[in-house]
Amino acid sequence: MKKSTLYLFISLAAGILTALVQSDLLFKAAEAISSVFTNILKLLAAPIVFLSILSTLLGMKGFQEMRTLGKKVLSYTVLTTVIATLIALALFLLIQPVRGNLSGGEAVPELAQKGSYLFFFLNIVPPNFIQAFLENNVIALAFLAALFGIAGAKLPEENKLVLSSFFSSLFQMLLKVTQFVIALMPIGIWAFTALLVAELRENFAHFQSLILYLSCVLGANLIQGFVILPLLLKSKGISPLSTAKGAMKALVLAFFSKSSNATLPVTLNCAEKQLGIRSKVAHFSLPLCTVINMNGCAAFIFTTVVFVSGIHGIVFSPLELGMWVILATLAAIGNAGVPMGCFFLSSTFLVAMGVPITTLGLILPFYAFLDMVETALNVWSDVCVTAIVDREVKDELPAPVPDIV
Repeated sequence: MKKSTLYLFISLAAGILTALVQSDLLFKAAEAISSVFTNILKLLAAPIVFLSILSTLLGMKGFQEMRTLGKKVLSYTVLTTVIATLIALALFLLIQPVRGNLSGGEAVPELAQKGSYLFFFLNIVPPNFIQAFLENNVIALAFLAALFGIAGAKLPEENKLVLSSFFSSLFQMLLKVTQFVIALMPIGIWAFTALLVAELRENFAHFQSLILYLSCVLGANLIQGFVILPLLLKSKGISPLSTAKGAMKALVLAFFSKSSNATLPVTLNCAEKQLGIRSKVAHFSLPLCTVINMNGCAAFIFTTVVFVSGIHGIVFSPLELGMWVILATLAAIGNAGVPMGCFFLSSTFLVAMGVPITTLGLILPFYAFLDMVETALNVWSDVCVTAIVDREVKDELPAPVPDIV
């Protein structure tokens, strides 16, 4: 076992032990460390999304390369997200979690306008360049990076080379910073684990009333992560086990940080250093997938909307369930960068239909854990899509240069 993996397991065990000890001093330390660790990751996320896409596009030979990568990434992203939603539909029909009325639970506050799907769709184009960074609007940053990258491709070759060298150097400098974060990751995992276990202990009493609903959500995520995505990798001649091992650091961090955006620096590092994915592919595909590839969120939105509606007596026809598969897929694709985005988007759909959202108060205590599983699935799907795209374009892009230590 590698030392880094051993340290991660030690951190997990130490976090569980900290939660069981219930020391106020240790909990305060865990809260402080988790806050600092999360802030550092968020600090790096926005510039990495922007510089990764921009430097990659400027370094490409032309629009043909952009079209090749963009088309493949988008097609596999939509495919995996639709499959995730269909699995959620199948499990919902099989388990049938709506078996009576649930009551009680804390009422969910009324949603702010900024929590709506339409709001984030309209903000793909920000009013100014700086605001996109200040609000950590990764969808807007991805749009700006793509816009500038495509425009840069139209410049004379000498100007394009200057820009490519400048932004590529900035991006490489940022990746050096992430190496310090990776070195400190076991400390962050300890803090995240301690807080998670403590939260689960406090809210475990409500679990029985929602066991069937949670089974649907978690089951959809687990089937997607352990069955569908590995089969997709296998069909392309890629080892699922080797891919999972290479991406393990990113998957663990995604689980505990609950942010695929914040995990992006580590995901990029794993893709290039551990999996040998070409830089051009990794730097283009992973930031783009972080924005639009949300397998876990799609399953959550579909299951939650149909479940809460069913609790209040609303029955959907097969055609309507099919429409909700499409709506959940589209909403998930536009969800990146929204705090508790899946939860708020589900609420937005329910409010639009006039369904009381007080039942969401029963789900809220468990959302933190669901969000962890969903985020890990999203990052795993990002890695799988990127590995597949890298395999399919291996004859069109140069082989990666191995890192010499």
